Amino acid sequence: MRAAVLHEIGQDKLEVLDDVEAVGFGPGRVRIRVRATGLCHSDLSAMSGVLPQPAPFVPGHEGAGEILEVGEGVSHLKAGDRVVVCWLPACGSCPACKRGQTELCLAGFMNAGTPNFKRPGGDVFGFAGTGTFTEEVVVDAGCAVPIPDDVPFDIAALIGCGVTTGLGAALNTAGLEAGSSVAVIGCGGVGISVIQGARLQGAAEIVAVDPVLSRREAAVRFGATRAVSPDELPDAKQQITAGEGFDHVFEVVGKSATARTAYDNTRRGGTLVVVGAGAVDDFLQLNMFELFFDEKRILPSMYGGGDVLRSYERTIALWRAGRIDLAGLITHRVPFADVNEALDQMRTGTALRTCIEM
Repeated sequence: MRAAVLHEIGQDKLEVLDDVEAVGFGPGRVRIRVRATGLCHSDLSAMSGVLPQPAPFVPGHEGAGEILEVGEGVSHLKAGDRVVVCWLPACGSCPACKRGQTELCLAGFMNAGTPNFKRPGGDVFGFAGTGTFTEEVVVDAGCAVPIPDDVPFDIAALIGCGVTTGLGAALNTAGLEAGSSVAVIGCGGVGISVIQGARLQGAAEIVAVDPVLSRREAAVRFGATRAVSPDELPDAKQQITAGEGFDHVFEVVGKSATARTAYDNTRRGGTLVVVGAGAVDDFLQLNMFELFFDEKRILPSMYGGGDVLRSYERTIALWRAGRIDLAGLITHRVPFADVNEALDQMRTGTALRTCIEM
């Protein structure tokens, strides 16, 4: 079967090969025919080495498709079921799951060190234990979440990561109240989803911050009340908050520099929500006095900061009701053979989300 493979960390191109085989099928596992997959910035971060990932590997963790076969002991799925791929499934029995913090379950991460594929040259891993830039993938049954028939595969793929992460940061993590002032730094697919969540919560002012003009224009279409370049943020802060700072600032880039900017633009007693996934050696510097004196809350938001399955259901309900726009997030579509074009669209900021059509 075909799969897009990164041979070594640091390479910027994928090779589409036709000699890759999905492995690991057996009890408790399912085989999925991938029908659509989105490109998330985390895939680029894994390719560059910002996020740890063994190589060679198949990128992709934002996918949807159909069940081809189920292994022994899998009773809640059957061949033909439509599913979204969940890269962070909850085991249900670890301390985090028992506390109700299923997004902190480490069971899914344990799969990342086990090869999902093989080819004549040896083992191939799947990013985040999945790897959806492929025609078929074998995963734990918990990674396959059934979706209703009315949810298209491309929409379902977005729900698998970016939309759940962004909406959840606003709806679950921030504690955002109606009438709040909000700034969102980084307005790709996840940042736009944060903006939609802030609008749902009744934020009075939503300032989108991004260096790319097309993304700023898109942010306004999705609910931002103002969109500015990073250089224009100080003026927006002054005009909207009289210099005090925003009630809630969302960092959706994953860099210490933008996190520091987010902290500086959060009002005293306000909330900084860290959504972007950054590198282990990129340190955010804060002094002990400002931490004490400013009483700003710093809230990381892992995969939307809430129960993933409930978040999926909520997103589908909001989409059905027309309260959020998911189709509009897909600004580009490319055939699988042109996957490297999708990478370029993400790197340049041209695309909010590119759907790779399988």
